[in-house]
Amino acid sequence: MSKEAEAIRVDKELDLSNAGRGVWLVKVPKYIANKWEKAPGNIEVGKLKISKQVGQKAQVSLTLSDAVINIDPAEEIPRDHRLDVSVVTKQTLGVFSHAVTTTRDDPVPECEKQYMEGRIVQKLECRPYADHCYMKMKLESIRKASQPARQVKSLEKIVHNYKPVSDHKHNIEDRERKKAEGKKSRDDKNAVLDMLFNAFEKHQYYNIKDLVRITRQPISYLKEILKEVCDYNMKNPHKNMWELKKEYRHYKEDDKKDDDTTKDTMSDSDSD
Repeated sequence: MSKEAEAIRVDKELDLSNAGRGVWLVKVPKYIANKWEKAPGNIEVGKLKISKQVGQKAQVSLTLSDAVINIDPAEEIPRDHRLDVSVVTKQTLGVFSHAVTTTRDDPVPECEKQYMEGRIVQKLECRPYADHCYMKMKLESIRKASQPARQVKSLEKIVHNYKPVSDHKHNIEDRERKKAEGKKSRDDKNAVLDMLFNAFEKHQYYNIKDLVRITRQPISYLKEILKEVCDYNMKNPHKNMWELKKEYRHYKEDDKKDDDTTKDTMSDSDSD
């Protein structure tokens, strides 16, 4: 927090000196509100006229000033409006303001305070007269609203821009692979088993990609057969690889011992 903000003293008491004053709540069309927002603070924005006849309700009208009308001459708006009055009876509404005071010698804000400016006693709704100016303004607003947000334009020269890739290479390859696998015909189960056993005679462990390449079978069909004759390793050092079940393995422990004996004999002969 800045030092200036820390220096502000906040008066938490609400000033109710104007609580008994009656005020009007006026609703104006958007085009009038836009004009008033653009208007500087030192000009007259309009005049209210109140006329009352005996036995009738008061008639209230609003006439915008020339200064407001000429803020944007290209945007023509109605000058004269009537205000429909309704009395507030079942609600308690108020108008509040917020002010920060300063001194002449020091522009840094000193005190922050809230005020009640009055109690709303009447609601007024500002409505334009259906004259030529209003009809012209409404017609222009309807025309602007009907214009499409996107328009077709003819180009005089080639526009060089980079379009986003509609489909990536790996997605295309994946679809082609799945399509090719779907077209693979399923061979007889015994024929597939023969290919698997022949493969496992060469190596003890295979991953699924190599087995698909060797057998040329759909992966779902191949897995069904593998689950019958093979075990899937879930742990290292042969994780995610297939191995023949014990009852289907063609190598034996005796063969391994003979191989080890042969290796020892060969090493002894080499030493001689």
